[in-house]
Amino acid sequence: MTAVRTPAELFDLSGKVALITGGSRGLGREMALGFAAAGADIVIASRKLDNCQRVAAEVEALGRRALAYSCHVGRWDQVPGLVDATYQHFGRLDILVNNAGMSPLYGDLSELSEQLFDSVINLNMKGPFRLASLTAPRMIADGGGAIINVSTTGSIRPLPHIVPYASAKAGLNAITTALATAYGPTVRVNTLMPGPFATDVSASWDMAAMAKGMATHAIPRVADPAEIVGAALYLASDAASFTTGATLRVDGGIP
Repeated sequence: MTAVRTPAELFDLSGKVALITGGSRGLGREMALGFAAAGADIVIASRKLDNCQRVAAEVEALGRRALAYSCHVGRWDQVPGLVDATYQHFGRLDILVNNAGMSPLYGDLSELSEQLFDSVINLNMKGPFRLASLTAPRMIADGGGAIINVSTTGSIRPLPHIVPYASAKAGLNAITTALATAYGPTVRVNTLMPGPFATDVSASWDMAAMAKGMATHAIPRVADPAEIVGAALYLASDAASFTTGATLRVDGGIP
C-alpha cells in the first residue's frame, strides 16, 4: 500500500528542474516563480535574453538556481540547443512547460498571410511538439517527468479573430493526448487550459465587450496571472501522479 504523504510533500518540487518557455513574462513568469518557491530550479526561455535574465534573477532571489536562455521555440532548429543547454547546466529535466505562444491581430480573414498563419502554428504547436519529443525520452531514462502544454479555451471555442491561434492550440490539445500514451506511464503529459488572464495580450482587448461576454461565467472577471500557479503546480507535482492526458481548465467557469 502506498504510504500517505502530506500535501506539502505532494507539491514539493525540491530537487526538480523545470523548463518554462515563454517564461519571461505573463503566465510563464508566474509559473517560474511559483515552481521556484516550491523548490525547483528553473530554465527560463524566450526570444529576448534580457527579459529571461530578469526573471532568472527573481528566481535566484528565492534561493533557487536559474538559467536564462534565448530561443525561438517556433523555429525547429533552435529547439535542440535549448534542450542541450538545460542538460549541460543542470544535468536533468523533470518538468517541461510549453507556454510560449502568440496570437497576433489581423484584419479580414481573406487577407491573413501565409507567413503569419505559419508563424502562429510554428510557435504554438510545432515548437511544443518538438520540445516534448526531445525531452520525454530523456525524462524516461532518468525515471520520469511531467510535461504541461499550455493551451487556451479558444481552442474549444474558436472565434474569427483567433483562427490561427485557436487552430494551433486545438492541435496542441491533440498532441497532449497522443504524447500521454506515447510516453506513459513514466512521463505524464497534460493540458493546462487558461481562460481570460490579465497578461500583456489583454492590453488589446475591448474590455467592455469582455465584460459583456463574461457575464455568463461562473466567476465573471479577468484573472490575475498569479492565479495560474496552483493548477500548474498540481500538474507538475506528485499530487498529479495519476493524472495524464487530461485537460485542466482554469477559466473562471466558462459555460
